Amino acid sequence: MPFRLSGPVARVVLAGLWWLLSPCAALSAGDTLRVLAWPGYADADLVAAFEQRSGVRVEVTLVDSDEALWQKVSDHDAADFDVFAVNTAELRRYIRSGWVVPIDTRAIPNLSRQMPRFRALDQIPGIVHAGRPYAIPYTYAEMGLIYDRSQFSTPPDSIEALWEPGLRRRVLAYNGGVHSFSLAALALGSDHPFDVRDDDWTQLAQKLIDLRRNVLTFYTLPDESVQLFREKRVALLFANYGSQQVQLLKRAGVDVGYAIPREGALAWLDCWAITRGARDVPLAHAWIDYFLEEGPSAALTTRQGLANTTATPSGSESQRLIWLEPVEDAERRNRLWARILSGDNLKRVMQP
Repeated sequence: MPFRLSGPVARVVLAGLWWLLSPCAALSAGDTLRVLAWPGYADADLVAAFEQRSGVRVEVTLVDSDEALWQKVSDHDAADFDVFAVNTAELRRYIRSGWVVPIDTRAIPNLSRQMPRFRALDQIPGIVHAGRPYAIPYTYAEMGLIYDRSQFSTPPDSIEALWEPGLRRRVLAYNGGVHSFSLAALALGSDHPFDVRDDDWTQLAQKLIDLRRNVLTFYTLPDESVQLFREKRVALLFANYGSQQVQLLKRAGVDVGYAIPREGALAWLDCWAITRGARDVPLAHAWIDYFLEEGPSAALTTRQGLANTTATPSGSESQRLIWLEPVEDAERRNRLWARILSGDNLKRVMQP
C-alpha cells in the first residue's frame, strides 16, 4: 500500500515550512547529519520531513544489537556519527569512554512535552553524570505479562504467574540470561535485581530451573513469540519486547491482555545521545527536539507498537517501571543460563 502523508505526519511536514526560512536552516544548509539508530526509530518519511525543515541531508545507519552499536560508535573515536539511540543501561560505558558529550537541554524546547517521569533526568539511572545530562529519553518498553483472555478469568497480577503449576507447558519466556536473573530476583522479592549478591546465586539459579520446568519453551525474537503463542495455545507470555508484542499478537488476530505485575516491570529506556565527534552539535539537538514532536512521537507508537515519552499510555503512568541498569556480571549470568537451558541439575549448574 503506498504511503500518504496525513494526520500527524502531514502536520510535521507543514509545520516544518516555517523553519526553512529561519537562520538555523540557512546555517545548516549543505551539511549532513549522521544518525545511528534502531529499526523503526527514524522512518524515511520522518527523516525527509526533517531534511526539508533543516535543509540538510540525513544519513541513517541501522543497528540490531548493543554490541554492534558500541562497535560503530567506538570505531574512529566516535567521529563517524553525530547522534545515536542508546539505552540507559549501555549509556554509562559511552560516558566513561568519552564517546558522548553533555546535552544542552535549553536547545530542546520539546522537553516540555514529555511526561514528568522523563523530564526528571536526574531520577533516571545512567543519564546524568557529574551533574550534566548525556541523553534524552525517546522510547521505552516495559517487560510485562501478555495473557490469552480466553484462558484467564482475571488478569495475572504477579511475576509468580510464570511459575504457576496450573499453567505448566503453557508459558513462554524470553531466552536471555541477563534479564532472566533479574526477573527471578524480582520474583523472590529482591530490591537489587541488577546486583546479585554472592549468597543469592544458588537460590536464583534454582528459581530459573523451576521456570525452565514450567515453560513450554524460550523465545528470542518478537515474531517467534507470536508464532508460538498462536500455534501452541499459550496462556501466558513474559513480554521482553512489551507493547510491541501486544500489537503483533493483536494484528495476528489473538485476543490478548497485557498486565504489569505488582512487583514492577523491568523496562528498557532508549535515548538520543550526541557523539564526541559530532560535526554540528546544534543540528544534533534539533534532531532530538524534532523527534519529541507530536508526529514523530505518535508514529513510533502507531507503527512500531513502542511507547513514546510524550504520551501517557492508558493506566500506565502510575505503574512501577524498573529501568534496566548494568548488571554485576553479565558473563556469569549468561554462563549459568546456558547450563540451566541444557539441564536442570542445580549442582551441575553451579559448578565452578
